[in-house]
Amino acid sequence: MPIPNWLDWAQRLQAVAQSGIYYAETFHQPFDRERYQEISDIAAEIIAAAQTDSVAALEQIQALYAAQAGHTTPKTDVRGVVFKDDRILLVQEKLDHLHWTLPGGWADVNESASESVVREVWEESGYRVRAVKLLALLDRNKHPHPLFVFHAYKAFFRCELISDEQTIHPENTESGETRWFSESEIDGLDLSTARVTAGQIHRWFEHRRSPDLPTEFD
Repeated sequence: MPIPNWLDWAQRLQAVAQSGIYYAETFHQPFDRERYQEISDIAAEIIAAAQTDSVAALEQIQALYAAQAGHTTPKTDVRGVVFKDDRILLVQEKLDHLHWTLPGGWADVNESASESVVREVWEESGYRVRAVKLLALLDRNKHPHPLFVFHAYKAFFRCELISDEQTIHPENTESGETRWFSESEIDGLDLSTARVTAGQIHRWFEHRRSPDLPTEFD
């Protein structure tokens, strides 16, 4: 699904602004910082204008932009693909009205991508796993996910269960119920498409059946 022109323009403006603010602060150039901040505000206004409540959206987007620092690079979302008896592990995403998704989230600083996905699977599902293969590294904008204010990559890792024992993580505030689903059940699920699509899940079942398939990327 092609990204709309207005979102592409806004993402590029924000990327220029964030990097510009970083270097202006590094080299003590206050006037340049003001100009780059204005560019960031324009990017936020472009995205907010497409929302129903543009005033509230503008405040939220400006807050998101203000939290970003450093040279701009794509964010990385890691997702764990865990199978048991030809069923795939999904969790309910509390922030997305309990829609189903693969366990995962944003990769953390000072963790490798595989370390992040192992931690995320445990935190959200209660299962201990090991990452064994990178199935795909995808550009979020090139797949049918809902629009997002930032540019992001999605890393899908095949993970193996270390144990069938499930231990609920004490700090899990992001996910609800955990279940194992057959492939025939996927198309009938209410998925969190911001995180994973039905087409992607079907693709991981193909990797399950043909484990020698190569890693996919955009």
